[in-house]
Amino acid sequence: MLTRRSFAALALAALAFPSLAAAQSATPSASQIERQLEVAPRMKIRPDQRVTVREFKRRPDLRRMAPSIDIQSINFAFGSSEIPRSQYGKVENIADALDRLLSRRPGTRVLIEGHTDAVGSQSANLLLSEDRAASLKRTLVRDFGIPRRALETVGYGEDFLMVPTQNENWRNRRVTLRRFDDFLE
Repeated sequence: MLTRRSFAALALAALAFPSLAAAQSATPSASQIERQLEVAPRMKIRPDQRVTVREFKRRPDLRRMAPSIDIQSINFAFGSSEIPRSQYGKVENIADALDRLLSRRPGTRVLIEGHTDAVGSQSANLLLSEDRAASLKRTLVRDFGIPRRALETVGYGEDFLMVPTQNENWRNRRVTLRRFDDFLE
């Protein structure tokens, strides 16, 4: 039975904390994405410390220094890497940000990182995260005209969980955009 006290507590909680659906659907604006990717790296890399794309992907220490933004709002069907048309408005925000960034900084390179939660096998999650990152790149190139040369992809599966849990957690299912041109040879 719902008492006045428990009803008041529920109402207060609903006002104080955004719903899961609202949190999942909150997509950063093109301006927010652009600003996050435009900041200087956390540490200046000397020319002799620069790396290849392949090495950058394998070096969490370097990736943490690069400007980045997590995009948790692109909703994929369970076990799927296909971006539904219903999600294209969110992808358009990413494309607009990248387009403006590339117009000011033509040498910009962005790594699209795919991440999953820890449900399922590690190998299946790794493959799914790679496929989702590749799907976003394909969509940005094919449907929004972002130059293929500006984008790289990698999947990390469940290796870098935002919320350390073996259970399902939507915050772990995300794409991270990371500008890494300052780190390349």
